[in-house]
Parts: sequence; structure tokens; C-alpha cells
Amino acid sequence: MKPPARGFTLLEVLVALAVVAIALGAGLRAAAALSDNAERLADVVAAQWCADNQLTGLRLARTFPGVGDADFACEQLGRNYRGTLVTRPTPNPNFRRVDAQVSDEAGRPLLTLSTVLGRP
Repeated sequence: MKPPARGFTLLEVLVALAVVAIALGAGLRAAAALSDNAERLADVVAAQWCADNQLTGLRLARTFPGVGDADFACEQLGRNYRGTLVTRPTPNPNFRRVDAQVSDEAGRPLLTLSTVLGRP
């Protein structure tokens, strides 16, 4: 009598390969998502620096900003960002609300940072 053969059948090997392929595919998608999130975070942080710089410049100028919009450009970490300072009145005429809206080079909005400035 012949001893039973040891090892895996072809069907078992194919099922194991399919499971490994699905697991690797999911892992690659997760790694790609983490990479995209890290790049987006770097863009948002650089955009915040741009907005902070613009708003701080307004505070240091010690002038009361007029109502309206003003465009600005900023370079951080070797990337160019475009922004708009949106100045609006408040119920109290001694204050103005200023929003710094920053977008990437493609025009996708990244961040809006707001502050209130008073008369000097």
C-alpha cells in the first residue's frame, strides 16, 4: 500500500495566493492614503504660515484696514501659494474681521484663518 501524499493541493495554493494578493492590495491602498494625507498636512501647515504672516503684518502695520479684498502670494517650503485677505465690517465700527484664505497653485482651497483687528 502506498503512503498518502504530503503537501498542498493546487486549489489550496491558489486560495492562499488570492488571500495574500488581497491583503497586499489593501496594504498598498493604506500606504498610498497615508502618503497623500502627509502631503496634504504639509500643504496646510505651509498655508497656515502664509496666512499667519499676512495677518501678523496687518497687526504690525497698526493701521485700520479698509473693507475689501486684497490678493497676496506666498512661498513656503519651495511651494507657491495664493491667497486673499477678505476684510469685512463688524457690528462694532471700531473693529474689522479679516479672513486670510489660502489656496495651492492649482487653486484648491487649503485654509481660511480669521482674526479681528481694532482701531489703533
